Amino acid sequence: MKEEVETAIKKMKHGKATGPDISVKLIEALEDFGIGKVTHLLNEIYDTGQIPTDLSKSIFIALPKKPGATECELHRTISLMSHITKILLKIIMLRIRNKISEIAEQQCGFVEDKGTSDAIYILRTLIERALEVQKDVYLCFIDYSKAFDRVRHDEIITQLKQLNMDGKDLRIIKTMYWEQTAAMRIENKTSTFQDIK
Repeated sequence: MKEEVETAIKKMKHGKATGPDISVKLIEALEDFGIGKVTHLLNEIYDTGQIPTDLSKSIFIALPKKPGATECELHRTISLMSHITKILLKIIMLRIRNKISEIAEQQCGFVEDKGTSDAIYILRTLIERALEVQKDVYLCFIDYSKAFDRVRHDEIITQLKQLNMDGKDLRIIKTMYWEQTAAMRIENKTSTFQDIK
C-alpha cells in the first residue's frame, strides 16, 4: 500500500483546510517517515475495517457565494475532513477507477485533468457549429444538488459489488457512510458532533 499512499499524496490538492488532524503538506515534509506512518495506519484500518473516531469526523462550514449573503441558498457548504481519511478515500477511488470502463471520453466532471472549462468549451463549439449550419440546439440542465441528498447508499454498495470491488474496500466505504459524524462551525463556534443519517 506504500506506493498507493505516495500516489494518493501526490494527487492531493495543496492549501486545503484540514479537519481534526495534520495536513498533507506536513506528511510530505516528513518524507519517508511520514509516508511510513500513514501507510502503517491505513494498513491497520484496511485490515480491521475500523476507522478511528477522529478520522471519521467532519466539520461543515458555510461559505457565502456573495458578500453579505444571509439566505441559506446563498451559501455553499463545504466539509472539512481528515487529510488521512482523504488519502484513504483517494486510494479506494483510484482502485475503483481502474475497474470502471463506463466513463466516457467526453465526461468532464470528476475526471483527472478535465473540468467545467472543458465542458463549456465543448458546449460553445457545438452551439457555434449549430449556428453556422442553422440548426437548433436543445439543452437540459439537471440540478444534481437537489437529488444528491436522496441517493440511496445501499444502491451505491450494490453497484460497487457488481464491479467486483474488493470486500475490504467495500467495508471501508460502508463504515464511512454509516459511522461518520459531523459538526457545524459558524464563526468560531462548533456544534456537538452528530451521526450522519
